[in-house]
Amino acid sequence: MRLINTALLFLLLILSCNALGLKPQLLGRHTAQTNSQHTSVSYKTFYFDQQIDHFGFLENGTFKQRYLLNDQHWHKEGGPILFYTGNEGDITWFCNNTGFMWDVAEELKALLVFAEHRYYGESMPFGEESYSNAKYLNYLTSEQALADFAVLIKALKKTLPGAQNNSVIAIGGSYGGMLATWLRMKYPSAVVGALAASAPIWQFIVPCGEFYKVVTHDFTISGTNCSSNIRRSWAAIDRVSATGEGLQWLSQEFGLCNPLKTPDEVYGFKAWLQETWVNLAMVDYPYEANFLQPLPAWPVKVICKNLHFNTGVSDEQLLNGISQAVRVYYNYTGDAVCLNTSQTATGNLGFLGWFYQSCTEMVMPMCTDGVADMFEPQPWNFQAFSDECYNQFGVRPREDWAEIVYGGRNISAHSNIIFSNGNLDPWMSGGVTRSLSESLVAIMIDGGAHHLDLRYNSEFDPESVIKTRALEVRYFKQWIKQAATTQ
Repeated sequence: MRLINTALLFLLLILSCNALGLKPQLLGRHTAQTNSQHTSVSYKTFYFDQQIDHFGFLENGTFKQRYLLNDQHWHKEGGPILFYTGNEGDITWFCNNTGFMWDVAEELKALLVFAEHRYYGESMPFGEESYSNAKYLNYLTSEQALADFAVLIKALKKTLPGAQNNSVIAIGGSYGGMLATWLRMKYPSAVVGALAASAPIWQFIVPCGEFYKVVTHDFTISGTNCSSNIRRSWAAIDRVSATGEGLQWLSQEFGLCNPLKTPDEVYGFKAWLQETWVNLAMVDYPYEANFLQPLPAWPVKVICKNLHFNTGVSDEQLLNGISQAVRVYYNYTGDAVCLNTSQTATGNLGFLGWFYQSCTEMVMPMCTDGVADMFEPQPWNFQAFSDECYNQFGVRPREDWAEIVYGGRNISAHSNIIFSNGNLDPWMSGGVTRSLSESLVAIMIDGGAHHLDLRYNSEFDPESVIKTRALEVRYFKQWIKQAATTQ
């Protein structure tokens, strides 16, 4: 059974910080980072003594949860705390890619906090042994992470001078956006509202093929015959790779670091191509960017310039176009000596940790049919996925748990959440794209890829995202005013 590995698909986008007088529980250090599109930035790094298990009383150990803090623009009298709910990766990476928070900090007079998710980056509950067995991994859940955030927020408000009565707004993108949503839902006393950018909170319950339909649509609208030629390429690869000579040609044509030799390697090669197309759809930004890979503006349109063939071309001609398209993603700078099929994105993401989470509670069914999408048919088979998880981690997923614990579509009783989605982003398939009430607001960003609104302001931003950010700030001010009147 061929399975689509959602663990390798779920990615998120996401300055100067002064030292604060904190109690010994909050350990700190100064750190400087350089953002590729902006000036060198600095922040203060802290470590908070966090419970390993918030929901039981047998395991009473603690670990150091890392978070980053900036008070450059903070006005303690009424200035809010913008709290980034860290997702599946190193928090410094999200800190340096969530430009929206830095851009609005002065206007809102806000304190910025970026909290790292347990089991990612440096926040390892059992140190180097954290991933060694299922017993230690048992505490890697979204519920535990949400409790981490709620406890940390309470500690910050208690410890930071002047922060006790200040409003906290949760902000997150992708899985981090899901966590921002759930933090507001589960711990409404901790945050007055949440911005959930490109947050597929319903990906657990939508039809399994929706994600890949959006990917295909992006390529269809970006160039003549683009998606149809990608659809044709799978059979062309099979035909060419049927001989040893063909395998050698294919490896040389794509400049692979490790030449293809077996049918399993050909399957892995096709999976690599599939992930490449998905990643391109996610980061189809209107300007040059260096998020997953260094890429040109509107990279899908650039890719599609290599794939405009009519149906009469040979397999070799078609695959030559595919290889040129792939190089836009993997070698835009021209520095790559060869292409490595074992990596499709940045190393800052914790793929193994997310794979474990998808094998327990984050079960997102994915499938393709080769008709409504441009990929080979790959059905969703929960039992096969469960077996793969058991072989990998010794655990089995709970298929409906996310819907049960977070309410599925029945969330109208909650309030003060903004759901923003771009119409180019594959994850909009599982997002909230229509407002559910006056305070559960959906914003669609025309021409927007994966949480474009959380990125830094750019002169190349479409008008849609400029208006979206302004609207988001307006809601923030409204929530802060509401909270002030109820204290």
